[in-house]
Amino acid sequence: MDLITVEEIIAAAERVADTAVRTPLLPCHWADPDRPLWLKPENLQPIGAFKVRGAANAMARIPEDVRPRGVVAYSSGNHAQAVAYVAKRFGVPATIVVEENTPAMKIEATREHGAEVVIVPITEREVVAERLAAERGATLIPPFDHPDVIAGQGTAGLEIAADLPSVELVLVPVSGGGLASGVATAIKARCPGARVFGVEPELAGDAAASLAAGQQVHWPATDRTRTIADGLRAEPSELTFAHLRKLLDGIVTVSEDEIRSTVALLAHRARLVAEPSGAVATAAYLHRAADLPRGRTVAVVSGGNLQPADLANLLG
Repeated sequence: MDLITVEEIIAAAERVADTAVRTPLLPCHWADPDRPLWLKPENLQPIGAFKVRGAANAMARIPEDVRPRGVVAYSSGNHAQAVAYVAKRFGVPATIVVEENTPAMKIEATREHGAEVVIVPITEREVVAERLAAERGATLIPPFDHPDVIAGQGTAGLEIAADLPSVELVLVPVSGGGLASGVATAIKARCPGARVFGVEPELAGDAAASLAAGQQVHWPATDRTRTIADGLRAEPSELTFAHLRKLLDGIVTVSEDEIRSTVALLAHRARLVAEPSGAVATAAYLHRAADLPRGRTVAVVSGGNLQPADLANLLG
């Protein structure tokens, strides 16, 4: 199976430059001085998450004469918003299939960008999206299982390497694996001495189980939905798992309580609103030090789309 290359990510960076924000690295003065920490705040993207990078690259790669037929995507929320936002910028009709337990805030934000939203059970979203795309002659933009999407997400890794060439450890959330695949590809090419670790919730730790087994271990969707980190309930595809096996130096899991407390810490200490999915990488830095290499660390805050009431509850 062909993996994406850093050259593809470099090309993607040019395509997404007018759509995605080049987020900074934020130094954390409250971190362990023996393990300096920087945050990569992808919650500052226009739709509040890194997903806009992959959506923008995939959209730009669709031939102009094909775009009027529209695009279809399936998502737990952030990819939905990203495709809807990018489609609006390109003037392309968008239909988004979301699972029925997707947070209302994410559904409404998707509709506000002009997309049609179709709500289905979690086990049906991919099948329904593929059917709609076939019926309408539209282009399917999957949330992670596509080289253009992975290359777009990898642009975050290029920025990390450019802003901190001496980085020694990058912590990145893992769900479907598109972000981790792209970031790891960029980091390994630009900072070959750095290590890249994935982070998952314990209650959706299928990628960790798969990497330990050396082959994919499938967890039922009903098990993965137990985690508060609603953006990390997918499982890797064959394509992304191939990237993870080759490029990740390790993977750790964090508990629900650790995720919750890290959301609060990021709000109080870093002044960042992070959704639970966006807090897992920092949670690993805080709670899995014994399982991680020491050194200059970057934790990717992958998103910040959190309903106000939920944020209030997490802040206590």
